[in-house]
Amino acid sequence: MTVLQQSSPHRRRTTTALLVVAAVLTLAACGGDDKEQSSLAPTATTAAPTAVAGQPPAVQPTATPTVAATATPSPTATDTPVPTTTPTATATPIHPLSIEYLRQQEYPGSELVIEQTLAPGSNYDRYYASYYSEGLKQYGLLTVPRGQKPDSGWPVIIFNHGFIPPNEYRTTERYVAYVDGFARSGYIVFRPDYRGHDQSEGTPSGAYGSPDYVIDVLNATASLKQYPDADPQRIGMWGHSMGGWITLRAMVTDPDIQAGVIWGGVVGAYEDLLTGWRRGDRPAPTPDPNGSRGRWRNSLTSLFGSPESNPEFWQSLSANYFLDELSGPIQLHHTQGDESVPVEFSEILYRQGLDAGMPIELVTYPGDNHNISGNFGTAMSQSVAFFDRWLKQPLNLTNVAGATVFTGNGLANLRSGPGTSFNIVGQMQGGESLSIIGANADRTWWQVETADGPAWVADSVTLAAHFADVPIVEEAAGP
Repeated sequence: MTVLQQSSPHRRRTTTALLVVAAVLTLAACGGDDKEQSSLAPTATTAAPTAVAGQPPAVQPTATPTVAATATPSPTATDTPVPTTTPTATATPIHPLSIEYLRQQEYPGSELVIEQTLAPGSNYDRYYASYYSEGLKQYGLLTVPRGQKPDSGWPVIIFNHGFIPPNEYRTTERYVAYVDGFARSGYIVFRPDYRGHDQSEGTPSGAYGSPDYVIDVLNATASLKQYPDADPQRIGMWGHSMGGWITLRAMVTDPDIQAGVIWGGVVGAYEDLLTGWRRGDRPAPTPDPNGSRGRWRNSLTSLFGSPESNPEFWQSLSANYFLDELSGPIQLHHTQGDESVPVEFSEILYRQGLDAGMPIELVTYPGDNHNISGNFGTAMSQSVAFFDRWLKQPLNLTNVAGATVFTGNGLANLRSGPGTSFNIVGQMQGGESLSIIGANADRTWWQVETADGPAWVADSVTLAAHFADVPIVEEAAGP
């Protein structure tokens, strides 16, 4: 598996694209997106059922305030000229779906309250817990490992579930095996319900036409940072399907999310959601201006035009255009031929990640379903290993300056050239980092600067970061 890493400092803000917004949208509530499926957890012997589609919210415009210039009267021989009033500039409002809007909000979270103790897991306790998001009481499933707590607290995984019709969703149902896989591996797991699901207050809004679910998850993250048994410096995020969309947006908003894993994720940009979302062999639907499904599509395109005619606006909404400000590495899992969410979304994000020099992995599975039920054990073990690598020995990539390669937890051989036939000239120790000064043509080997001069290390045994501008060393084609 190839691991590739992130490029530029995290908190650089790009606001030019956001200033083209001409109206603020009032986001009306409705169900999840018509493409999404509800996600059922597989047991050890049975595959998870397929998910069911949902509806996103309608988006209604409100008028943008404008400034009317005061006319200057023409003086006559007997008139006294009236001074001209200079119009005052009005700030362009930020669209509620934009990444900049998410970054401008406050996410205080609250105390995490244990409402009910549930039947325990194999080596962890389970609770029904609550917290607050925008004044709304929200609920979720909390698991806490048993045993000796680390001095800094347990590492945390925020678990973002996919679309399930809100009136069918139950906190203690679905994703049972998924939560168990992380919980028994030594992680606190918190699976927030999202507003309007089960007992959570508020109106369900869907994820693609409203920022509400992302806001709820970011407040859940803030609440876990305050939880006494949790380590606030070691927080990761997992998302499936719609939860992958939420995870990606959260990770370009909150710099404290150290790593993310996404299964079957809706991780395309808005233009991909508009034109490239197909189910099986069926073509992408033509938006029906009189229909209730996909109303966010109709509202946004009628107000702001298509992505081709107004690219700056649409790019301001999509996390894909902020990947160089990602808070940590991402691992993608997707089934080839996924009939609910196309694998092309993950493939496109992977290529975008490479272009941005972002830490990213992509694992695909042939002949499986949207829930990766047939390869559940493999996908879960790789996901746990990924979190172990980035959360149990955390590394904040946003603080890394320049092209740098890291070993993770293990050793890595240094060689005199880019290939295993070259002599070993040293080793990188666990947790060590070295500056990258070059790469071979396909970026499978990094040339690094050591105390003894240049050497080469394979990308398959290291974690590279900030490599986007590393030059290709032409003479390093290998033996």
